[in-house]
Amino acid sequence: MSRNAAISRARSHLDSGDFETVLSRLVAIPSESQNPKRKPQLAEYLDQLRCMLEEFGCGCQVLAAAGAQFLYAERIEDPSLLTVLGYGHGDVVRGMDGSWAAGRSPWHLTKRNDRWYGRGVADNKGQHVINIAGLRAVLETRGRLGFNLKYLIEMGEEVDSPGLRELCTTHKKLLCADIFVASDGPRLSEDRPTVFLGSRGCVTFDISINARQSPYHSGNWGGLLSDPAIQIAHALATIVSPTGRILIPEWLPSELPDAVRRVLADCVVDGGPGGPDIDPAWGEPGLTPAEQVYGWCSFDVLAISCGNPQAPVNAIPASAWARCQLRFVVGVDCEDIVPALRRHLARTGLDMVQVTPSPDDGVFLATRLDPEDPWAKWAQDSIVRTTRKSPAILPNFAGSLPNDIFANLLNLPTLWVPHAYPGCQQHAPDEHLPVELAREALEMMAGLYWDLGELDTLPPVRRD
Repeated sequence: MSRNAAISRARSHLDSGDFETVLSRLVAIPSESQNPKRKPQLAEYLDQLRCMLEEFGCGCQVLAAAGAQFLYAERIEDPSLLTVLGYGHGDVVRGMDGSWAAGRSPWHLTKRNDRWYGRGVADNKGQHVINIAGLRAVLETRGRLGFNLKYLIEMGEEVDSPGLRELCTTHKKLLCADIFVASDGPRLSEDRPTVFLGSRGCVTFDISINARQSPYHSGNWGGLLSDPAIQIAHALATIVSPTGRILIPEWLPSELPDAVRRVLADCVVDGGPGGPDIDPAWGEPGLTPAEQVYGWCSFDVLAISCGNPQAPVNAIPASAWARCQLRFVVGVDCEDIVPALRRHLARTGLDMVQVTPSPDDGVFLATRLDPEDPWAKWAQDSIVRTTRKSPAILPNFAGSLPNDIFANLLNLPTLWVPHAYPGCQQHAPDEHLPVELAREALEMMAGLYWDLGELDTLPPVRRD
């Protein structure tokens, strides 16, 4: 009964082929939450996870909120022990059948060159299966976890987690815990273990100009009628500089905290094999790439249109439109992002530009556990002990997750330990998980879960 034995047991789960068998069974379920026809498969996936969790003594129930279903599992060993809340999502984006390389299918786990291919192996089926295997390894080695476990699986993360906030509000007492531990998103790089402590927020909105009912001939009316395309280009130019620097003060934090700078000092961001080259002059001047993407805000235009791009005609367009997105960090008032833009456009004489929140995307709030929080140091020490590698500690994920529900609504310190990497092709054809990354992740999570049962070594628990 030792930590090393639990880690060895987790590693054996992969080497024996058992892990691949389980992952293959789950990948075969086409749980596309973006496809309304896949509702039965969403329920099938929850049923599979229920069986897996019940096998090691969890009581399970399916909960519903806002028309969505969730699996809740718990194993309470002693109410006085630490309680850990885990989370994962079993839904995936569309499989994109027919776009994968020859011999590969989104719904069939395929192994090529020490990589497993299949939809969900990185986002998020493979990640929570690794965590469940780590829990099982600890339980089978120690005979108990040494802490209380609560686990929540949702089936709508890829469509902005409908019902998750309502569920956690209604069942706040049921979900009460001391620490949140979950896995999603990519590591900083394939070979470097990573912990991120929150996520950037995200607001998506449309800017548009509807000048008139129809286009008019540019020869007859050019110079007399306003051009919405030119106006919207000027509007964008007042929002962001030619080098990507955000020009609206309300969209930026007042500073980059020293603690954030310190943990990012040894984090190197690059595209990796097959990835893009970073543009060094893009974004906020004076920030390193890691500070830019993990400590600051970014603005992007996701789509823009006017006239008929496929068949331009000699006419002044009647309207112009752009879908824009701001990813923001702690320190930016989410409620003021759209109002601040409207005030800014009015000050610059562009109040003809309409700003409307995008109907297709939800709003994610920014969260960040202080990098100097004792739980961040505890997680770092646990991973070093298992892997002999210094993990990257990211103050927040560069993308967006519903972490504010766990951090703010449930009032939990949040630790995310990702088991994918930037080049894993998530949300694209040929999504994959390197076998060696999975092996290290299994060992790492077995060690981390083992350490959660060592009460004398844990940080002080805050119970408000």
